[in-house]
Amino acid sequence: MFEQAFKNIDDILHKDAGCSSELDYVEQTSWILFLKYLDDLEQDRVMAAQLTGKTYTPIIATEYRWATWAAPKLENGKIDHNAMTGDDLTDFVNYKLFPYLKHFKLSAQNANTIEYKIGEIFNEVKNQLQSGYNLREVINLVDELRFRKHAEKHEMSHLYESKIQYMGNAGRNGGEYYTPRPLISTIVKVVKPQIGDTIYDGACGSAGFLCEAYNYIINTHPSGLSTKDREILHKHTFYGKEKKSLAYIIGIMNMIFHGIEAPNIVHTNTLSENLADIQEKDRYTVVLANPPFGGKERAEVQQNFPIKTGETASLFLQHFIKILKTGGRAGVVIKNTFLSNTDNASVALRKTLLESCNLHTVLDLPSGVFTGAGVKTVVLFFEKGKPTHKVWYYQLNLDRNLGKTNPLTEDDLAEFLELQKTFADSPNSWTLNVETHCNVSNNYDLSVKNPNTPEEAPLRQPSEILEEIEALDKESADILTSIAKLL
Repeated sequence: MFEQAFKNIDDILHKDAGCSSELDYVEQTSWILFLKYLDDLEQDRVMAAQLTGKTYTPIIATEYRWATWAAPKLENGKIDHNAMTGDDLTDFVNYKLFPYLKHFKLSAQNANTIEYKIGEIFNEVKNQLQSGYNLREVINLVDELRFRKHAEKHEMSHLYESKIQYMGNAGRNGGEYYTPRPLISTIVKVVKPQIGDTIYDGACGSAGFLCEAYNYIINTHPSGLSTKDREILHKHTFYGKEKKSLAYIIGIMNMIFHGIEAPNIVHTNTLSENLADIQEKDRYTVVLANPPFGGKERAEVQQNFPIKTGETASLFLQHFIKILKTGGRAGVVIKNTFLSNTDNASVALRKTLLESCNLHTVLDLPSGVFTGAGVKTVVLFFEKGKPTHKVWYYQLNLDRNLGKTNPLTEDDLAEFLELQKTFADSPNSWTLNVETHCNVSNNYDLSVKNPNTPEEAPLRQPSEILEEIEALDKESADILTSIAKLL
């Protein structure tokens, strides 16, 4: 049901002058889906109130409810053919509906309510469909979707993830919106989040890590969660921050479709927070993140960090170390050059990481994991509170090149997950003793050097190569002379 509807919606958006890319398709589909989801949520709340003999006051005023403006129904359940369309529809959406929904940000009791999230979303997004007739077609398709049963929400969340993946593949900045789900799933399985953890991603993008952590916790409780645990999971477990507007909206939508009604995601620049201001109450027990690759931060942002650097990922890593509680666990994706860069900031940050955390695992990934990003990455797994004595490395060696048509799979990472449980040595894994191999004498170099790889033959000197060429030339000349004598 959902898959075909999504394809039909994309076809309509493709022909609208206001939508030009996969990013536009996701954004426009998101706000319309959200309003339909909200309408179904309100209906569920009304029904629940009736069953308990209570009254429920809807969040949305009658004039702005889905059933009033988007899908007024006839007695047979079909949408009234007199429903707004064309310019009337776009004028209502642009000049009445959106301003009304934006106002919720100011009137909400606090930032952790769905009312506040409504206001946040509609302060960031705008209707880009220029044709009210196209908008009417999209609304009619969305109205046929249902978000009331668990199976329906599950299918919706799965397909929404797929749309995010397509958006991530749409341009060279794929990794900005989409971290491959097999990688996220693997990181989550190593970190093992549990009920009672507070799970944080300070560069949450489309909230893939938070959604996967939610799935992991649900799946590790096959008999179900108690009412108390479910409330903890939904309201006091997942926290995120995101700087970019579109990623923020998609992140909120993704979590909502996974069952979190009012996601604790804040629209802010994480790096604008001074590390000195982080107190114990601000810290989390789990960090899962893939901060942006290769960004550069202004001097005033760098002043918030003890180790000054313009490298965005290095600032994020400082933030993650600081914001982890003692005993907290982390899985963080970062460029592999972090392990060996010799600039003062990188050396100081590696020293800080090794001295304040137990960096127990480094997963070395091949190029092509992140579509369009063009960088090699590693995943750092660490626990805060104890220094590092040994680091277990795993080098993911695949017999194929990764790309859009040949992505990373969970099978590719199965051996890593199995060996990581016991930090076992293998042709692809080994252990580094930090005291003897990673210290001030070599700038705390953590670079990946697999001792199990056969050594390559040493490069020859240029003079030796020239001598061999001369000898081969003389041999060739002698053979030609011999042939000439036979003629």
